[in-house]
Amino acid sequence: MIRCSFSLALLGLDASASGATPPLRIVCSTTDLAALTRAIGGTTVDVEAIARGSQDPHHVQARPSTMRLLNRADLLIYNGMQLEIGWLPLLIEGARNPRVADGNRGQLDLSAAIAPLEVPDGHVDRSMGDVHPEGNPHYTLDPRNALPMAALIAQRLTLLNPDLATVVATNHGRWIDEMQSRLKRWEAVLSPWRGRKVISYHKQFEYLADWLGIEVVDYVEDRPGIPPTPRHLSTLLERMRQQHIYVLLQSTFADQKRGRRFAERADASLIVLPAAVGSANGTQDYVRLMDTIVKRLVAALEESENGI
Repeated sequence: MIRCSFSLALLGLDASASGATPPLRIVCSTTDLAALTRAIGGTTVDVEAIARGSQDPHHVQARPSTMRLLNRADLLIYNGMQLEIGWLPLLIEGARNPRVADGNRGQLDLSAAIAPLEVPDGHVDRSMGDVHPEGNPHYTLDPRNALPMAALIAQRLTLLNPDLATVVATNHGRWIDEMQSRLKRWEAVLSPWRGRKVISYHKQFEYLADWLGIEVVDYVEDRPGIPPTPRHLSTLLERMRQQHIYVLLQSTFADQKRGRRFAERADASLIVLPAAVGSANGTQDYVRLMDTIVKRLVAALEESENGI
């Protein structure tokens, strides 16, 4: 779990600005959401994340210690779109905390802030792999989504404690200004590669690709979350050669050895992207996470371009 708080001096706010109100106790399902909440809440919040940055949030063990943490929480913030379906309902039930129970204002599904991609048509079952009936849940990897997500967090913090409104609004405004500036810079740096075709190991970078105009044409996994068959890999290799695709995206959650072996077979550049805040050095907050992703993309795309 991750715990962090900002100093009042860093934010330019003193104790009187917050009225010495005890911080809201907030539990977030992932480090991305925790980082956004800290940025918006500052010293008005005490935030912990359930999943570690290095941990695939699909697969988290429901521990009694986490139930006790949720028992004391004023607010639970989660990714939604069934990303945490295998473990979060068990934790909520075990916490026995009406504040964070379904339907109460102490529970916030941040996916309500975004427009989902890849919502499947028709029936979905486990034979199709890790397919989410509400759409692709990896929306935090598009920094444009962070803007409405931050607004929803600010709104809920103020709803839970109106006395915090001034501090939250100040933090929110500063963070939005920084993000908008960063977005322009990131988009300008990656604009030469709009339309570039890439392969991805897992169906995880669709929001990132949509933001940057990069086309993910296929996946190493023929079904999400299920190891590929030799036949699928052979077909994929041939497709990459025919279409001159020399870039493979892979997250820090995926099997690094398998991805590296396939990239070598395909004579492709392997780009290992940090999947969450805290998943790699230099990704201790959301802005630094996206900055690291952009820098790694630029370096690898330049390398692949020079190698063609």
